[in-house]
Amino acid sequence: MTIEVGSQAPDFQLKDNHGRTVRLSEFRSEKNVVLVFYPFAFTGVCTGELCALRDELPRFENEGTQLLAVSNDSIHTLRVFAEQEGLEYPLLSDFWPHGETSRAYGVFDEDKGCAVRGTFVIDKAGVVRWSVVNGLPDARDLNDYVKALEAL
Repeated sequence: MTIEVGSQAPDFQLKDNHGRTVRLSEFRSEKNVVLVFYPFAFTGVCTGELCALRDELPRFENEGTQLLAVSNDSIHTLRVFAEQEGLEYPLLSDFWPHGETSRAYGVFDEDKGCAVRGTFVIDKAGVVRWSVVNGLPDARDLNDYVKALEAL
């Protein structure tokens, strides 16, 4: 079951594409977080979505907001993907224990072994203020994220 708007966002600790540990709780009282789950690096829709975020990065990563993208790929895969696509925001690996964070947010597809396209806007208090969950083939609209951030 997907985390509901108004719920406390589950904390997590994941490695990014450079091997650094990132905790959601690091951003409490400091920044809003746009948390984007995506199925796999190097796939068409995922690459398109993550590059669109790259192209609009100042809207999603600034003094008041942090963008975090999570997949079930290994950190090594994410490092190569980020380098190839010029992605300068953290790509987090929910590889092992496989899908633990994706499951906590209710966006892990057990049959496919990956996260579906879930996005959560989390405020500085750690509360989910907006979310959208799309199936594997369905890209998300970045303008919806912008509107959700503006409403905080």
